[in-house]
Amino acid sequence: MSFSFTNPQPDNDDRSFSFTGQDPADVDRQLQAIADMAHEILRMVANVRRQISN
Repeated sequence: MSFSFTNPQPDNDDRSFSFTGQDPADVDRQLQAIADMAHEILRMVANVRRQISN
């Protein structure tokens, strides 16, 4: 699987990117794993913030 920004210019707010790979289902599985990890990280950050504010 490869990852690339479609328009990697520092002053551009358009953060378009693409994933490519041999097997589209494999790319989908990997993207889902990344999304799951991101959700878990956000959940953990929210938990730490709650603990800090108490």
